Amino acid sequence: MRRWRLPLARVGVIVALASCSGAETIGVDQPDGSTATAAPVGTTAAPVATTITLAPTTTTTVVAGTSTTVPAPPDDPIRGLALEVVATGLHQPTVVTSPPGDPRLFVTERSGVVRIIDEGTGLRTEPFLDLGDRVDSTGIEQGMLGLAFHPDYADNGRLFVYYVTIELHRRLSEFTVGPDPEAGDPGSERVLFDLAQPPDSVDIRHYGGMVAFGPGGNLYVALGDGADARGQGQNPDTPFASILRIDVDSGDPYAIPPGNPFPEGGAPEVWVYGLRNPWRFSIDPVDDLMYIADVGQAAWEEINVVPLDGGGANLGWPDTEGAHCFQKPDCDLADYTMPVLEYDHGDGCSVTGGVVYRGAAIPELHGHYFYADWCGMWVRSFRYADRAVTEETDWSGDLPDAGQVNTFGTDADGEMYLANFEGVVAKIVPVR
Repeated sequence: MRRWRLPLARVGVIVALASCSGAETIGVDQPDGSTATAAPVGTTAAPVATTITLAPTTTTTVVAGTSTTVPAPPDDPIRGLALEVVATGLHQPTVVTSPPGDPRLFVTERSGVVRIIDEGTGLRTEPFLDLGDRVDSTGIEQGMLGLAFHPDYADNGRLFVYYVTIELHRRLSEFTVGPDPEAGDPGSERVLFDLAQPPDSVDIRHYGGMVAFGPGGNLYVALGDGADARGQGQNPDTPFASILRIDVDSGDPYAIPPGNPFPEGGAPEVWVYGLRNPWRFSIDPVDDLMYIADVGQAAWEEINVVPLDGGGANLGWPDTEGAHCFQKPDCDLADYTMPVLEYDHGDGCSVTGGVVYRGAAIPELHGHYFYADWCGMWVRSFRYADRAVTEETDWSGDLPDAGQVNTFGTDADGEMYLANFEGVVAKIVPVR
């Protein structure tokens, strides 16, 4: 995860330099010791109005739990939102997700455990997958940080976990279920990559951590800059400070999908770069957009939106922070893809990216992107339409008990949840 930061007067700018290059996949040290190869700116203050507009209705189903069909609004108009607690007592949950078509809700704990929440009966006592023997979670930005189920999980039992190892490396691994489909097999681990912090990193922070499959079946993985802003942020030759896109159904240990922007002369896994610590991103397969919330350093938190049909975007860090020149004071903002929304550190200090709502229970909010701030302890949303942020809404009055939101997630029906640092998982439900 992330989060505790020094007072701003003591935060230094990293000036170290490190890189990797070439068109080969990232080097991997396998557990057995063998080696494999591996929009326009929407600068906003705190929104206060609650303006809810029904999204246009179309009729194409995209993936399970995600449809462009907007259900007709109920007869009772929406009056607000509320939290319906589904589990408590978790250890700093980091991911809330479900496999396609699966009624179970899976939650990762930073300590290295995947738990299951069943509707009606709640949190199971026995873990689904326990990797505590290989996960380091001593620092607040370490631990089990990402989990994604293969689109064909019901048939192949494959899942992908991103975690920080005992050696403080960032590792992406594949696991499978064992003979019991209700339990993952810790012994089935297949390492896709294992990366130490950059050589000149001055801190054990900025691991990123989100993993998610896109509508084309490729896996996207968020890596922070490894506390080496200048050496990594503007360098597409390195996998750090980037979101990667890989094909986990081909190659050994994976393949580079056609259309990746740097197949030669850069790190071929890189999809977009120029990110500081993209703790959470979300893929909306309806509009084919990726929403990336990047945690800021000195003054600005930002949310970026990039299309899935073309990679290579340079999101600016550390030349820019938010929509402002930062380490490069004379930068030309036109050289970068600017965030669609930013807010300053008078309004929060650590953005938690969320999800685009595509469920059926709250049709009035179809297409709204929800996000939070970990320090400000508020929850907000907006719609992104015609390349602009619209319908900004502050839900803080409705959700005063959201706490320090670590993550958002959805179940297989597209309904929305949040999980906080205090160990609560709650469903976001309408009040009518």
